[in-house]
Amino acid sequence: MTTLTGATLAAAGIDAVALKPTEVDVSQATALDVETLAIDYEGAAHVPETDTIERLLSTADVRVTTPVRADGFDPLGDDSGFDALPAGTGRVLVAGHSAYLSTDEAERAVAPRLRAAVDDASDPWVGTEGIERLALAVGGTQYELLSRTTARDVRTLRTAGFDGSIAVYAPLVLSNSEDAMLDAVGDYAARRGPVRNALPEGAPTDSRATGRARDVLTQAIRDYALVGSVETVAERTERLRDIGVDTIVGYPARGLDPFL
Repeated sequence: MTTLTGATLAAAGIDAVALKPTEVDVSQATALDVETLAIDYEGAAHVPETDTIERLLSTADVRVTTPVRADGFDPLGDDSGFDALPAGTGRVLVAGHSAYLSTDEAERAVAPRLRAAVDDASDPWVGTEGIERLALAVGGTQYELLSRTTARDVRTLRTAGFDGSIAVYAPLVLSNSEDAMLDAVGDYAARRGPVRNALPEGAPTDSRATGRARDVLTQAIRDYALVGSVETVAERTERLRDIGVDTIVGYPARGLDPFL
């Protein structure tokens, strides 16, 4: 069995690793040979402790996702969560997924909060999902999800004269096994609108998929994720750089163990 290491991430063209605190022990990421670690937000209870972030900062640049509508990170309200972030912690500013927001938080206006947060942050990344025009208007590094339209979207931005940084986030599976890919990211791809509409109703979205469902999913995971051998993923990330992407962020869809 091939052993994957942090060096493999670099060989695949991965600049940064996204960490989900509910899925992995983020402190283990000190062993990853990447320049940047991005900690996703999965609710206030899962923001890593200050000392954990400090340990990560000793080995890499660290960015913490801060939803501008969430208590603790609201620049127009309760911003007490910033007090727990060590100096030097970068920010990924997002509107915030409703799954991690209370009803009251979800009803707060995004635009004024995002503008205020950008003004308060140093070199922020701005998550574009669902707020693409607003994110572009406020500036900062545009942080986009990989999709089947990414190449077109990035070329359009560059052609229009956007000269700021662009970062792209994608689930990552370094494997030649199609079953392993489907088990890791089939469900993720199936949640994307075009894929959901193309799938037969009730079809499995993992390695159990057969027929048309499997055909749809095997294409979809390549549209919405970085999957395949190190060489295959490296070719994909190189193409993304060629069209104007500056930073490629991989979310290890099978956890950190394969890279430690």
